[in-house]
Amino acid sequence: MSDWGQGSPGDEFEKKVVEIGKHLKNNFRPKKELLIVIVLLVLGFGVFNSFYEVDTEETGVLLRLGKFAGYTEPGLHFKLPFGIDQVYLVKTGRVLKAEFGFRTVNPGVRTTYTKRGLEEEALTLTGDLNVSDVEWIVQYQVADPFKYVFRIKDPVETIRDLSEAMVRRVIGNSNVSAVLTTERAQLATEIQKDLQKILNDYDIGVRIVTVKFQDVTPPDQVKAAFNEVNEAEQQKESLIFQAREQFNREVPKARGTAKRTLQEAEGYAVERINKARGETDRFLALLTEYHKAPEVTRRRIYLETLEEVLPRLKEIYIMDGDGTGALPLLPLRAETKGGGK
Repeated sequence: MSDWGQGSPGDEFEKKVVEIGKHLKNNFRPKKELLIVIVLLVLGFGVFNSFYEVDTEETGVLLRLGKFAGYTEPGLHFKLPFGIDQVYLVKTGRVLKAEFGFRTVNPGVRTTYTKRGLEEEALTLTGDLNVSDVEWIVQYQVADPFKYVFRIKDPVETIRDLSEAMVRRVIGNSNVSAVLTTERAQLATEIQKDLQKILNDYDIGVRIVTVKFQDVTPPDQVKAAFNEVNEAEQQKESLIFQAREQFNREVPKARGTAKRTLQEAEGYAVERINKARGETDRFLALLTEYHKAPEVTRRRIYLETLEEVLPRLKEIYIMDGDGTGALPLLPLRAETKGGGK
């Protein structure tokens, strides 16, 4: 049994039958009873080796006389015995996972991991010649069982080697701050695309589901400094967010105030223009009437002006034009409140 599938069941039984046959051949003479035993053993082996079961998460790859004959779905199936048909079971319904820089010890609700002996696997050099400890996982699924089994000798190790090469190449072209802080998801997406492209070129029937950085940390010697850098980056992002929030609050308010001021100015301008046009039209109409009857128009204007001005005055004095002046003792002003005159 290998990592990616298993051969036909009954191989051990077949070996035992061959050994028994050789033993009988070497120690007994051919007899009728012996022939019957051999035939029964062969028939029993054939019946036992003619059935196989495919699990719900598996797909069977059927070979007949060494040539591909098709796939078998989950369930109990019949095949030709004595090595004529061979079946390889491949887990196509399960998402497989490759871990780098750590290993899962006990999966479950509280999964436990170990990093012992995997320090070199996690150690990665960045583009600015800094070192970081990178732990990541690659999840993949078998899309073509035949290619997965027969295109390459060891597909699991091939996927691991290619994944590690892609991660080290992409991280090696990036600076350490991008790897540790803001661009981690973008780098994982780039690795996934590049890895899928290479696997398609290899044509081994594998589809990459996801590439995810589990943990990216600086080495212990410089971890404190990198934590400070990370905190500074987070503080910068927070300040940028606050500035954008204030910008979105103040700028629309200022634009609204400016728009209202412009509308008020435009309304005032229209009002002044209309008023000026009205005064002009009134003056031109008055001028026309003046040309028709100058004396009458002049007197009418004089009287209309007095009607408008006189009600605003508190005291009115009418003087005789031929007189010399008011009498000195004549009280010309009425007493006002407070004794003023």
